[in-house]
Amino acid sequence: MKRTIRAGWYPRPMKPIRFGVVGSGWRCLFYLRVARARPDLFEVAGVVSRTAERAAAVSKEWGVPGFTKLSELLAAGPEYVVTSVPWGVNPDLLRELAGKKMPALSETPPAPDLPSLIALHADLARLGANVHVAEEYHLRPMHAAQIAVAASGRIGTVTHAQVSIGHGYHGISLIRRLLGLKGEACTLVGRSFKGTVVAAPGREGQPKEEKLKESVQDVVLMDFGGRSAVFDFTGDQYFGHIRAGRVLARGERGEISGRRVTWLQDAWTPMTVQLTRHHQDLLTGVSLRGIQAGEDWIYRNPLEGAAITDDEIAVGDCLIRMAGSVREGKPFYPVAEGMQDHYLYLKMQEALKTGATVEAPPQPFSRW
Repeated sequence: MKRTIRAGWYPRPMKPIRFGVVGSGWRCLFYLRVARARPDLFEVAGVVSRTAERAAAVSKEWGVPGFTKLSELLAAGPEYVVTSVPWGVNPDLLRELAGKKMPALSETPPAPDLPSLIALHADLARLGANVHVAEEYHLRPMHAAQIAVAASGRIGTVTHAQVSIGHGYHGISLIRRLLGLKGEACTLVGRSFKGTVVAAPGREGQPKEEKLKESVQDVVLMDFGGRSAVFDFTGDQYFGHIRAGRVLARGERGEISGRRVTWLQDAWTPMTVQLTRHHQDLLTGVSLRGIQAGEDWIYRNPLEGAAITDDEIAVGDCLIRMAGSVREGKPFYPVAEGMQDHYLYLKMQEALKTGATVEAPPQPFSRW
């Protein structure tokens, strides 16, 4: 593989990244776990909760300041604020932070519907806001490696992708990145299929008993004009043991199929390498070092040394890249990009609901 194919290779911050979080739910805990795992890289200025009781509980459990008001968090001096709040609350919170000239890392999606997305985009542009989106799926180690190979030219121009990894905007973000797309127009056709599956674990843990449940599989064909994709997902994939994720990207000279990369050296000579993970055994657990393809390491874990999950690595990568945006003006996933993902998800839902062919023309936020 070409030694220029790299993901996750960039200078580490010279000083710890000091960030705050608004919201104290399940998703917020990812940021706190990452900060606890690498205190040399991150400092938590505080967490804002709706009640004093919850703020006190978070403070006690995680050893970080707990607040009930945004003003208290801002007084603690974060470099930026992560908004981990419900969809309907997020737009006004982003406006408030922008009005105070505070950079924000927004959880997905930035706003719930198309009118809200358009209005928020206009307001943030008017305010000159620095808002990025914490879309972590493209920064998960294996996905980052796959995207790096797709962008390298090794398999030629990528014209088709199939993604069965995450729901809605998460899957769309991977599709766009694999295909090298931004805000191009799209035509969508979708179908939902119902079946049964043994109930999988959830956020609360393992099920108390074995039982069958309904399973809905969404399949959407996406035509970007010269490039195409298949989105395929069922929610049972998130925590279940028997529904695996899948990624396929095809170019004229080869393809990426999961961890296997195949390409033509010339018309008569196929080449194949595996995307191989390297780990380090620690007293506290196992830490990912990076991912190798052939003679090249194409991904290096920016949080190497921490025994954390791939999703937490990706969240930490978002935090580091957001600091790069604040300190050096380096964009990594601007809010317009997150809006495009959610816009296509809304159109996807329309296609699945109606069974009709749905057009998704560019919107005001479709350029960045």
